[in-house]
Amino acid sequence: MEYDFVLKFKLAEGSADANDLVEKLGEAGCDDAVVGIGQPGRIALNFTREAKSAKQAFISALEDVRRVLPDVELIEASPDLAGLTDIAEFVGVTRQNMRKLMMSHAKTFPAPIHEGSLALWHLAPVLEWLSARAGYEIERHLLEISRMAMRINVAKEWRRLEAPIEERIRALVA
Repeated sequence: MEYDFVLKFKLAEGSADANDLVEKLGEAGCDDAVVGIGQPGRIALNFTREAKSAKQAFISALEDVRRVLPDVELIEASPDLAGLTDIAEFVGVTRQNMRKLMMSHAKTFPAPIHEGSLALWHLAPVLEWLSARAGYEIERHLLEISRMAMRINVAKEWRRLEAPIEERIRALVA
């Protein structure tokens, strides 16, 4: 099955020329990705990867990138973080329809992970809710890919937050 997803990275200081990176990534197996190099110090790869599962697609893509760019820092795997407009586009309805649905089911609609002038949700729980509670037909592979992107992003943040604690513990017990 084909899985569409995006991996965004922060490049290490002194990384090779962007055009060289694109060439090297293609040689390393990322020839199934459109590479975006528009923002200085960043690189985004929009993959359409053939794999048995979303997990396998993400892992193989991350491994391919790491072979060429071992010092990059993963910023985000997507589709994961989404606003109401994004969610509405995935489902094929208007933002107003999605807002009405959210407001009329306020007690059961998944809580956002950030609420403010722009609210953000993890996409997977909202798609699962829309499928189970609102009767929307959500493509299985979209659910699978959004769940995996969420797991990668949460694991990345957990590791980032845990690192200082682990370093302090090692220093105390050394």
